[in-house]
Amino acid sequence: MKIEDFHAGTTKQQYQYKSFSPTSINKEWVWEEAKINTLLEQATRALGELNAFSLIVPDVDMFIKMHIVKEANISSRIEGTKTNIDEAVMNQEQIIPEKRDDWQEVQNYVAAMNYAIEKLKQLPLSCRLIKETHGILLQGVRGSYKTPGEFRRSQNWIGGSSLQDATFIPPHHHEIPELMTDLENFWHNENIDVPHLVRIAISHYQFETIHPFLDGNGRIGRLLITIYLVSHGILAKPSLYLSDYFEKHKGIYYDALMMARESHHLVHWIKFFLVAVVETAQKGKQTFQNILHLRSEFENKIITLGKRTKNAHTLLTFLYGKPVVTVSDIATYLQVTHQTANHLIKDFEKLYILKETTGYQRNRLFIFDKYLKLFID
Repeated sequence: MKIEDFHAGTTKQQYQYKSFSPTSINKEWVWEEAKINTLLEQATRALGELNAFSLIVPDVDMFIKMHIVKEANISSRIEGTKTNIDEAVMNQEQIIPEKRDDWQEVQNYVAAMNYAIEKLKQLPLSCRLIKETHGILLQGVRGSYKTPGEFRRSQNWIGGSSLQDATFIPPHHHEIPELMTDLENFWHNENIDVPHLVRIAISHYQFETIHPFLDGNGRIGRLLITIYLVSHGILAKPSLYLSDYFEKHKGIYYDALMMARESHHLVHWIKFFLVAVVETAQKGKQTFQNILHLRSEFENKIITLGKRTKNAHTLLTFLYGKPVVTVSDIATYLQVTHQTANHLIKDFEKLYILKETTGYQRNRLFIFDKYLKLFID
């Protein structure tokens, strides 16, 4: 099917409202728009360069952990959660009570992503995996009463306060099993020649249009992009996250999705998506380069610590995954006394690696400031 001939679907009269039933997508897709070819080439090259960094950077999983935290924080922020990235890496008891619900939503996103990536070693990307991931995302937070881990069994809507003034009403829940089966088949159909980046662009649009869950569709839909790329071997590590780009261009993002639904303009959405991949992959590559430069700088500094260098090196590696720490965190991780941990912290402060943030004499927090800023725009 030519993308230019795409017909998004039809509206169906339900009781006192009309829902939108999207057309199936599990088919061959071709296009005449030359710009898609150019962007596809750029996106593929940018992803390849990003992937190369994730394969050559030492201890890359520590840095990937921070990429996931950033994605969790921004993807949740799109949905209204208000947590800063430095708060996202703190322990729960360090978060003021009125912000702990938001903090937990971010932690759930991190757990959901980690679960999905680990589960891919045992089973392919599927509706089952998406539902299990959704269950983790909503566990014990706002939306936990909205059937976590299950496709919806009632009507939902986007925008507005009710079905009567909604911006968009997804398909009736009776249609969801068939639509999601079609989507899953599209992910794995080896009888069609559709590049993976075009497949996941169309898949993200379709998932958000189906809106299969009562809550959490935006976060799961964005998480799906990374899971898909890892599951098909496009990325060796979950290193690409588009939420930052979508959040910075939120109006255009939502408009592009609605334009595809209302005006059947799928070309516009695919071009927007590919630009997002290009710019995000290039930015991710730059972040990895900055991490390597910073790592070299700090390792040269800790060499000056003499006999404490071994513990300092271990601590530095720990900080890449947890850049906001307490004395107890360090003592526990290094299995040393609080006194030894304090001495090491003082060394790191003198070397301008750690900075105390509270100004207190007790319950102090130390931040790996230069490193954390690499993930803050």
